Amino acid sequence: MSSPKSLLIRRARIILPNGELIVGDVLTRDRQIVEVAPEISTQTPTTEIDAAGLTLLPGVIDPQVHFREPGLEHKEDLFTASCACAKGGVTSFLEMPNTRPLTTNQQTLDDKLQRASSKCLVNYGFFIGATAENLPDLLTAKPTPGIKIFMGSMHGQLLVDQEAALEAIFAQGDRLIAVHAEDQARINQRRQEFAGIHDPAIHSQIQDNQAALLATKLALKLSKKYQRRLHILHMSTAEEADLLRQDKPSWVTAEVTPQHLLLNTSAYEKIGTLAQMNPPLRSPHDNQVLWQALRDGVIDFIATDHAPHTLAEKAQEYPNSPSGMPGVETSLALMLTAAMEGQCTIAQVVHWMSNAVAVAYGIPNKGAIAPGYDADLVLVDLNTYRPVRREELLTKSGWSPFEGWNLTGWAVTTIVGGEIVYDKGKLNTEVRGQVLTFL
Repeated sequence: MSSPKSLLIRRARIILPNGELIVGDVLTRDRQIVEVAPEISTQTPTTEIDAAGLTLLPGVIDPQVHFREPGLEHKEDLFTASCACAKGGVTSFLEMPNTRPLTTNQQTLDDKLQRASSKCLVNYGFFIGATAENLPDLLTAKPTPGIKIFMGSMHGQLLVDQEAALEAIFAQGDRLIAVHAEDQARINQRRQEFAGIHDPAIHSQIQDNQAALLATKLALKLSKKYQRRLHILHMSTAEEADLLRQDKPSWVTAEVTPQHLLLNTSAYEKIGTLAQMNPPLRSPHDNQVLWQALRDGVIDFIATDHAPHTLAEKAQEYPNSPSGMPGVETSLALMLTAAMEGQCTIAQVVHWMSNAVAVAYGIPNKGAIAPGYDADLVLVDLNTYRPVRREELLTKSGWSPFEGWNLTGWAVTTIVGGEIVYDKGKLNTEVRGQVLTFL
């Protein structure tokens, strides 16, 4: 299947950068959008898509995923994960450093970039992971969207939980720092308090709201001291949202996952350890406060924290069961379904899942449908509802915490760099994404 030089999408409902919706055409050529208009005529040989009745959105940029390669490919790999991305309308991703070996220097970063260039159907970028010892690498490794610090919920070299070590990282350089904000000392203490309990619901009490708040307060303090660009990953608590509502410097951003908006501690009764993740699911009150913070701009955008494990691993008794859940295939449909239910607007979903991510990470020419932007697009069907079915998932892990949920806004066609990578259930596995750049 040779790649078309140009692509013409006709009669789509197009979400423009200002949030306005028009019915019209989009022409792409050589990986870029060249024209958006009510009607486009072209003489050049062009692949055409009749998008009547479908809605055209910028491709999703998922800014936090764990794709497990290298070293943990039995859970997921860059090829299977990028196939899942294409099916979910995700056209770019930023991946985390807790692979084997850890992504903590230029050599391990280059290895991931090389693997992705040969395997990934969508665009890609990789974080560099902080340890207590690799400060020189954090200053020089490139290209990367930023430095990932695990302040808690981690073991080994990637756990950086001492304030002196954290301050040394914040004090040098100007690269974005993204934090997993949980206080490891409090987690350790509460693990001892609740030892011997095998109900996975205890996970939300061990890694409680206070553990998240303590770490977020520390990260914010260090960020303010050095005016250092800070991003708070997967914010999960009402207390953190309230803190940022009162005190959020202009250089700080935050994200929330669909699961922290849509699932809560009641999920443990229904799906057991499949509901176990870090930071854990919270209360319905936390759901409501996070939604409001997202709508108000206190929280800036959406990420999935796609972190798959096999069903066999998840079947282990708590606390031996690993934390994490897949998400790239369902995130867009979940958020669009929430929009159709009145929680937000379609334009807000576009902002949270595309434009705001591109702006926050300085990714040029992504996240909007306008001439000059990259032709990373997704056509979705907002007229049809379909349940999440395990047998249809492309993630290697083969399950979803949202199995059985009836969703709309599923991707019909996903386009990466002007090439059709997914169409009506079929993948074009010859398409390759490109490495992302960060300004």
